[in-house]
Amino acid sequence: MKNFIFLFFSFLSLISFTAIVSSSFTPVDYYLISCGSHEPVVVDIDHRRFTGDSSESGSRFLPSSARSIQLVDENPAPYSSPLYQTARAFKRPSRYVFEIMDKGTHHFVRLHFSYVNSSYLNFSAVKFHVIANGLLLLRDFSAENFQKGSIIKEFIVNVGVEKLEIIFAPSERSKFAFVNAIEVISTPKDLIADLAQYIDSGRNERIDGMLKKGFETVFRVNVGGPKVTPFNDSLWRTWVSDDEYLKSSDGSTKIHFGGRINYQPGGASREVGPDNVYSSARVIKSLNNSVPQLNITWTFPVIEQYNYLIRMHFCDIASVSLSLLYFNVYVNGNLAYENLDLSMITNALLASPFYADFVVGKSKSGILTVSIGPSDASLPHAVDAILNGVEIFKISNGLGSFDGEECVESVMKSWKGGNVGVLLPLLAAVFLLLTASVVVQKKRSGIRDAAGFSRLPLDVSEVNFGSQLSSSKL
Repeated sequence: MKNFIFLFFSFLSLISFTAIVSSSFTPVDYYLISCGSHEPVVVDIDHRRFTGDSSESGSRFLPSSARSIQLVDENPAPYSSPLYQTARAFKRPSRYVFEIMDKGTHHFVRLHFSYVNSSYLNFSAVKFHVIANGLLLLRDFSAENFQKGSIIKEFIVNVGVEKLEIIFAPSERSKFAFVNAIEVISTPKDLIADLAQYIDSGRNERIDGMLKKGFETVFRVNVGGPKVTPFNDSLWRTWVSDDEYLKSSDGSTKIHFGGRINYQPGGASREVGPDNVYSSARVIKSLNNSVPQLNITWTFPVIEQYNYLIRMHFCDIASVSLSLLYFNVYVNGNLAYENLDLSMITNALLASPFYADFVVGKSKSGILTVSIGPSDASLPHAVDAILNGVEIFKISNGLGSFDGEECVESVMKSWKGGNVGVLLPLLAAVFLLLTASVVVQKKRSGIRDAAGFSRLPLDVSEVNFGSQLSSSKL
C-alpha cells in the first residue's frame, strides 16, 4: 500500500527573499578570531581575515586572558594554514564573549582545532568541554579527535540575547582546554526553516519548531561534484564529494551543468546552496527504452542517541524539457516523497533549486541512509532520478547537549566554587531566568496550554495530490 504524502510549499517573506536572491548576503555579526596570535590580521588559505586575540583589537573578546597560555607552533608543517600555527590553552574555565547585533537569529559557531608543537603544552593532557550560552557543544573533547590533522566543529545555534559566550573548560583540574580559531557568523533568515517532515516506518507527518532548535553539522555533501571550499561558498562552508558515502555507483551517472542556476524568490537561495552544488548531480537514466529498477543509496554513520535533520537538495539540470522527471525519495528506507515532480514545484522552470527537510528519530543501527529511484510515473528515454546535495545535522537533545546525556551543570560540577569569574555569571543568569519565569506565570491568569513552539509567520500553500505526500521547500 502506497504511503500518502502531503505536499506543501512554504514561501517565507517573498519580498525580502527577492533581495536575498538578487544580492550577496552580508552577515550582521561576523567575527573571525585567530587564537593565541599577536597579529592584528591573519589571512587563512581561503583569503579570510582573522583577528588575533592578543592584538589590541582582538583582546576585547577574551576578558579572562590572564588565565590562559598562548601557544606558537615551534615546528609548523610546510604550507600549513596560519590559523593552525597558534592556539590558546586554558587551565581553568575561560570564555570568549561576542556582542550580538542580530538577536533572535541562528549563528554559525565554528571551532578550529589542530595539533600545535609546543613545549608549553603536553597534548596528551588535552581534554575539555565547550559551552555556548548554556548549550553543551563538546564534552571530553581530546587530542584523539584530531590526530589525523585539523578539525572544524560547526554548530548552528539560535542566539536570542545580546552576547554569545563560548566557554572552554578542562574536563578535570589536571587537564587543558585549547582552541586555534573561532568563527561566529549570523546566518540568513531563510537558512533554517521552521517546518520539516518527520519520517519513520510508521509515521510521515509535518512538524514545526525547528527554529527553536540547535544543530551540529555532521555531513555536508556535494553529490556528483568535487569538494567545494569556503572560498566558493557565500557562507564559507565546506562541501565534500559524495564518493565516500555512496553505497554503490552502479546505475548512476555524474553530470555537470554549465548554465545559469535559476534562483527564485521564495525558494532556495544561493546561501542555502551555492552554484557549485546545484550545478552537479548524480542521476539515473533510462536504458534501452525501459526504466531501470534500481535506487541510488548513500549511507552515513551517526551517533544513535540523537535526532537528525536531513536536508536534500534538488535542481533539475539534466532534463531536456519540463515534466519529464518523476522519482521517489527515501529516508532510512521509508518513502519520503512519491512521484516527486520538480517541474511543478519550481513553477515550470528548469535548473531551479529546491530543498526538502526531513527529521528522523534516534537510530538503532548507527547508520542513516538516503536514496532516490524511479517511481511508477517515471518515463523511458528520460532522467528518472536526481540528487544534487545532502546535509545532515545533529539536533540538540532535551538537555541542551550535542555530546552525550549530560547537561552543562553536570559537566561543570568539578569546577564548582573554583572559578568565580565564569560560574557567578552563570548562576546570576539562572536566577534572572527563574525570576522572569515567576513573573510570567503570574501574568498568565490560568492559561496553561500554550503552544510548544512559536511558528515563524508563513504564507503556506497546501496542495493535496492524493498519492503524493511530503514536506518541502522551493
